[in-house]
Amino acid sequence: MAHDHHEHSCACHAQHCSGAAHEHTHTHEAGCACCAGHEHPAREKALVPRLVFGGALFICGYFFEDPLSWFLYFAAYLLLGYDVLFYAVKNLFKGFVLDENFLMSIATIGAIIIRSIPEAVAVMLFYQIGEFFSDRAVARSKKSISDLMDIRPEYANLILDSGTKKVAPEEVPVGAVIAVLPGEKVPLDGEVLEGCSFLDTSALTGESVPRQAAPGSAVLSGSINTASLLKIRVTKAYKDSSVSKIMELLQNAQNRKSNSERFITVFAKRYTPIVVGLALLIAIIPPLFTGFDFSTWVYRALIFLVVSCPCALVVSVPLGFFAGIGNASKKGILIKGSETIEALTKVQAVAFDKTGTITKGVFEVTAIRCNGVKQEFLNLLAHAEHYSTHPIGTAVANVYQGQIDESRISDYQELAGKGISVRIDGKQVWAGNAKLMADNGIVPPSVQDSGSIVFVAVEHQYYGYAAVSDSIKEDSREAVSALKQAGLYTVMLTGDIRETAERVGQAVGVHEIRAELLPQDKVACVKKIQASSKLAFAGDGINDAPVLAYADVGIAMGGVGSDSAIEAADMVIMSDSIAKIPEAIRLSKKTMRIVWQNIIFAIGVKVFVMLLSALGFSTMWMAIFADVGVTFLAVLNSMRAFYAK
Repeated sequence: MAHDHHEHSCACHAQHCSGAAHEHTHTHEAGCACCAGHEHPAREKALVPRLVFGGALFICGYFFEDPLSWFLYFAAYLLLGYDVLFYAVKNLFKGFVLDENFLMSIATIGAIIIRSIPEAVAVMLFYQIGEFFSDRAVARSKKSISDLMDIRPEYANLILDSGTKKVAPEEVPVGAVIAVLPGEKVPLDGEVLEGCSFLDTSALTGESVPRQAAPGSAVLSGSINTASLLKIRVTKAYKDSSVSKIMELLQNAQNRKSNSERFITVFAKRYTPIVVGLALLIAIIPPLFTGFDFSTWVYRALIFLVVSCPCALVVSVPLGFFAGIGNASKKGILIKGSETIEALTKVQAVAFDKTGTITKGVFEVTAIRCNGVKQEFLNLLAHAEHYSTHPIGTAVANVYQGQIDESRISDYQELAGKGISVRIDGKQVWAGNAKLMADNGIVPPSVQDSGSIVFVAVEHQYYGYAAVSDSIKEDSREAVSALKQAGLYTVMLTGDIRETAERVGQAVGVHEIRAELLPQDKVACVKKIQASSKLAFAGDGINDAPVLAYADVGIAMGGVGSDSAIEAADMVIMSDSIAKIPEAIRLSKKTMRIVWQNIIFAIGVKVFVMLLSALGFSTMWMAIFADVGVTFLAVLNSMRAFYAK
């Protein structure tokens, strides 16, 4: 899916916020900078005394006669609204005419001119109160998410010949050894060399049960060491580490807008000029035909303007998506943007890769059949698989447990979906599936064993095969069952032989099994399914990256997934559990319901009150509720997305 460039859209501005908007009183993050909606503690603190003194002056105005009453009201108006007036003038000179400051200013100044100054003060007072509470609500949401994902390590304990030195994680090279003390965050991805401990991975995977770490265990940055000292060899530079990728995903999440957010931007661009034009018509045209004085219709037009501000939409809609993304991240589901949330709600079919997705991706060599000595066959196969990143290569290395002489290996080439071509001791060796053998004119015998079969041939002569088996994840059947109950069609796409694929597919209960597929075959299958259904695809390997990119929603298994798969995906599951897929779909549907509740509620209330104001049945107090009150209620409703189960 294309990444949309993020323009922090503010519907109140009737255009994308930039230029003068950056000098606004609010911080530009998600949503509308001119409306309530952003974390700004300094502004909150400064606003409290203004609200207290401005409110006091407003109340005192009721107990005095003019001119003192008028003076108190005017002082309250300036104290509460000086920033609105200032930025209305400033933005006017920069070309941002139809922003909220402008609407609020002309509405309240007009009220003062027609001698309705108490209403003008009330508009500013309740507007600022709404700003205060909305700011706090959004700040709390942002803080909850930032605290939740505060996994960035501050330092690494680099082990040197002279001792241990604290350095920035970015300065640690691949291959270096670091120490992680109890209570410290693991700063970089690596492999445990010494020590046994338990790692809290909840911030990464959403799992509350600590994972055991022992020599040979792979560890992810961002985990917290809970028990004893670990010495870890660094396997990835900081920029490529899990913590860095997660932070990048979260930072970029807001840069991918959904159709709903784009709708709000386009809607606001057209909506704001229209309502300003209608307000002018209400103020000018009716008095010419009804005989009512101009002040009556100007008052109605001013109410119309106060009601018209679409802050509730431009604050609550992005906030709803942001809260939904934050909620998913709590559960170890990293969603790259609001467009993915929207796409998940439309998914009708889910396709899975087998290895590392439905199965654990932890292979074991279960049988060796060869024309010769098994140890010699295993030695040759181990050298052939030495550079492979596929889990089968790891399984072969584990069972061989001998020394690899890299000087014997040359011309290594990995053939996607088939296997490996390599020269060992100058002889051409092929290790892979039946397709690789057929491509080179080799006819292997019938297979007696189940599992993934790795055939080996030397100089066009068949040598033998190794059977490698992979166990199914404990929750795979439960996840597939949940998807089927939700009415989704399930398909398994794999490059494995049909016998193995059918054994796994039938065990977990998928609707359809497609086996012996090359990467391009998987893409063709995805396109065929997409002709009739919106499709999500879950995979983990390098070969899955093209399929992840083609799917309507690409889902990468983050723990064992390759970097290319994670980059191509729209969603990353850090725990590698496909049970998170139905959970992500459920959370996305709840988030979309909340977003649409806000859209319908905000537009419905505003249109209703705008009609009342045009007909003379609305007051300025109703206008205040339709603007500030609706915004506040919509923001509170959006917060529900952060706590949805």
